Amino acid sequence: MLFDRAALETREAQTLAPYATLSQSSRGRLYPEPESPRRTAFQKDRDRVLHTAAFRRLEYKTQVFLNAQGDHYRTRLTHTLEVAQAARSVALNLGLNETLAETISLAHDLGHPPFGHAGESILDGLAAAHGGFDHNLQTVRIVTELEDRYPDFPGLNLTRETLDGLAKHAHLSSGQHTLEAQLVNVADGLAYSAHDLDDGLRSGLIAPHDLRGLPLWEHLTARLHLDPDHVGEKDRRSIQRELLGWLIDDLTTHSHEQLKAAGIVSPQQVAAHPSTLIAFSPAMHSGLSELNRFLFERLYRHPRVLRQVAQAEHCLESLYRAFLKRPAMLPPGARSRLEGNGLERTVCDHIAGMTDRYALEEYRSLHGIAPELGF
Repeated sequence: MLFDRAALETREAQTLAPYATLSQSSRGRLYPEPESPRRTAFQKDRDRVLHTAAFRRLEYKTQVFLNAQGDHYRTRLTHTLEVAQAARSVALNLGLNETLAETISLAHDLGHPPFGHAGESILDGLAAAHGGFDHNLQTVRIVTELEDRYPDFPGLNLTRETLDGLAKHAHLSSGQHTLEAQLVNVADGLAYSAHDLDDGLRSGLIAPHDLRGLPLWEHLTARLHLDPDHVGEKDRRSIQRELLGWLIDDLTTHSHEQLKAAGIVSPQQVAAHPSTLIAFSPAMHSGLSELNRFLFERLYRHPRVLRQVAQAEHCLESLYRAFLKRPAMLPPGARSRLEGNGLERTVCDHIAGMTDRYALEEYRSLHGIAPELGF
């Protein structure tokens, strides 16, 4: 049997929950264009995101540890895929639009600069007098303006529902968003907590005994019958699997309870509801908050990570000032936006689009030597 777009839309309407966002009910795109005969509107959005240069660059952008520090640490791309996996799992269980949740997940971090959150903080400070820098806002700029792939419109011309999900991430609008957008927002934090803990243990910057007293850690090691002070390689992997499964199950169960208690039976009721409906249980939320505070103090502010931040700051600040001083060094695509966006924003856009590796290569071309980044 051949499923065209109409058949796919009918299947959505028949199988998804009444509060899900249906592609056949999409509010359309910023610039009118024909929809695909074989794909739903959200499938078309997903494919457009996947084929962007910005998405491909995520492979060589830092999560916590630089890509050059090891092949097994998470990158911005693997983080994005883990968010998409968690969001799809919950969406399937709750009867939400899996494709919309996946699309928002895949696009949500396109605006991240090189060197992770350190790079974002550095660019925000350098461009403070010209609007600063926020990776969520940059994501929206990429999909609505900077990706130059189509002759008839700027950006990717995504559906308003996908843009709504990215706007929630960027805090660009008030009110409640679709359940799929709410889900990605929570799945992002879920993935951060789980994989940063795993990478912290793998790197040795966090020792198992450091985690003693954290409720999530105590519960996980007890469930798996592990010694909480001595965790081997296979034990660490078991903990990662158990934590992800536990988080996804809790998020699914509590969100379902909230939807049921609120009597939500339509997307319109979701939009009118006074608070978000996709959330962890209070106990899980408390446990994650404690874990995240621990990671902030013991991993993100570890002396070796802070040394990496200082070196990244030197690299990006040098590039920023060099391009401001000599705009002719910008590539043609960037120079073409100077008149419309101004020099500072254009330089910010150009640097934000760099991978870690390219930023280091640019620094080397300017100075003849690359800064030593790493532990």
